Amino acid sequence: MTPCVVIPLRNDATALGRAMADLSEHAAHWPVLVVDGGSTDGGAALAEQLMRDGTGGLLLSAPGRGQQLRLGAECAIERGHDWLWFLHADSRVSARLVQALEAIADRPAWGRCDVAFEVRDWRMGIVAKAMNLRSAATHICTGDQGMFVHRRLLEAVGGVPEQPLMEDIELARRLRRVGVPIRVRTPLVTSARRWQREGLLATVLQMWALRARYWLGESAEALARDYYGPYP
Repeated sequence: MTPCVVIPLRNDATALGRAMADLSEHAAHWPVLVVDGGSTDGGAALAEQLMRDGTGGLLLSAPGRGQQLRLGAECAIERGHDWLWFLHADSRVSARLVQALEAIADRPAWGRCDVAFEVRDWRMGIVAKAMNLRSAATHICTGDQGMFVHRRLLEAVGGVPEQPLMEDIELARRLRRVGVPIRVRTPLVTSARRWQREGLLATVLQMWALRARYWLGESAEALARDYYGPYP
């Protein structure tokens, strides 16, 4: 079974170009759906240019990663794809990872990849190990860990939550009720730019605070306003 890649995009054209180049090199036969949430940096136009054949496409969505992922998943399922891989635009995909995912793509399951950061920094290495151990212990994962899911499980939990933040946490929380996630140990490489821009400690504290507020019942919309600023 061939995975269908769903990439939510908003103002990340440069990163998208790199991710699409990786997919073109290592997984040229995988269909890719890019779901743009109102990019103003030419990302949507770039996505159209990078589509290799008729198996993929560009979808236009209202802003909000949950809405974008839901639209992409629904479109993929309508096109007959049973195995979905949600990929952030700033991820880097290796040949080894493609092989690891193809080896399990016939299973009616869900899961995520271990994560590694693109920069060579021992502190970010510790962060990556902590993220991977946390996900292994809690069965909760985040979007930058490349969550994958079979159509039957996604439909069983009502699809991707249509919320502007914590959609990944919420989806994982629902999915772990219907099955234990598969852990792919071949790492998905992700950007460390947010950590570099905002500082490692500040980023960790912000993430912990947002998740704690969410677990305590605060709405995703309120959290999104704090995280992104005024949000549609």
